[in-house]
Formats: sequence, C-alpha cells, structure tokens
Amino acid sequence: MIDYILAHSEPEPEYLHQLWRATNVQTLHGRMVSGHLQGRLLKMLVEIKKPLNVLEVGTFSGYSALCLAEGLPPGGHVWTFEANDEMEDFARHWIEGSTLSDRITLIIGDANIEAPRLGITFDMAFIDGDKRTYVETYETLLPLMRPGALILADNTLWDGHVADPAYSHDHQTQGIRRFNDHVATDPRVEKLILPMRDGLTMMVVR
Repeated sequence: MIDYILAHSEPEPEYLHQLWRATNVQTLHGRMVSGHLQGRLLKMLVEIKKPLNVLEVGTFSGYSALCLAEGLPPGGHVWTFEANDEMEDFARHWIEGSTLSDRITLIIGDANIEAPRLGITFDMAFIDGDKRTYVETYETLLPLMRPGALILADNTLWDGHVADPAYSHDHQTQGIRRFNDHVATDPRVEKLILPMRDGLTMMVVR
C-alpha cells in the first residue's frame, strides 16, 4: 500500500532522495529520517500555514529541515536544533549543499535551553528530538508560539509501543506516553494524532 500511496503523491525531490539514501547508509539510525511521505506532508503544511518562523527540535540528518524550508514563503526561516554533536558534520554538509541553505539555521545544542534565547516568536514547530523529554520540550516551546501556531510532534505512537504494556519499563515509551497524556488534557491546544508512519500529533495553539 505504501508504494501505491507514494506513486500517487508528490514525488520526492532528487536531492532529498540522495540524502535519504546517505542517511540510511552512513548513519546508525537511518530509519529515523522523515522520508518521502512525511517530508511531502511537512512541506505541504508549511505551504498551507505560510509561517515566517519555524522551529525544529531534532535535526538528525537535515531531511525534515529541508522539507520545512521548501514550503516557506518569502522571508521565512527555519531554526533547527540538534543535541547530538556527532550529527553536525553530516547534517551541515547536506543543508549547506542544498539550494535552501539560506533559509535554515542549524544550531547544535539543547533546544530547551537555547530556543528561548533566540527571542523569536514562532508560527510553527516540529518536535522530533529526545522522546524522554517531549513534555519538557513542549512546555518550553509553547510560550514561544503565536496564537494559531501549528505544533507537530513525531513518533507519538512509537511503533504501537504506547499501547503495549510490554514496553511500560522503556524510558522512551514512557516519555511519549507522558507527552500524549499531557497534550490530551491540555486546553491550550487543539490536538489530533495521525496514524502516519510512527504517529504524528498535530496541535494548534489556542
């Protein structure tokens, strides 16, 4: 079914396909890359929302940052944070080698500490960092968002582990469950979990 979906969706740009392949070949956790379907969704959501300032938590190889940057209106910019400094050379190479490099600022560091220091109000955010601290990241970002801003959180179904008691002692599963429960009862946002790939939660700030 996924092949059918991809064949009838917007094609993946060649540069991003090369990055996807390089990520899977050259990194230990290549499956973490957003990939064709989610990448096209990120671009389309940016095109619909037309944000000027986008915040990403968890750059990894740079694929999702490039997808976010693709859809930006004139003057739009993506600030992307990666806590793992071992990914810096890889991600920076692919971001700076793209035609979208002037729309992206890569920052190596903890977004929970560094993002508030930017002094920027954001129109959209994509959370895809440490699953164990999703709640803390969410609470850090929420005051930085405009009313009506769109927040996306990736991996919120975690291969179905969130609903499987066998994973109750896994720290990442615990972190995502805590986040899902926290957002579900938070009146500050409208929320919806899409059963796409590993789960994608969409939230609109009230």
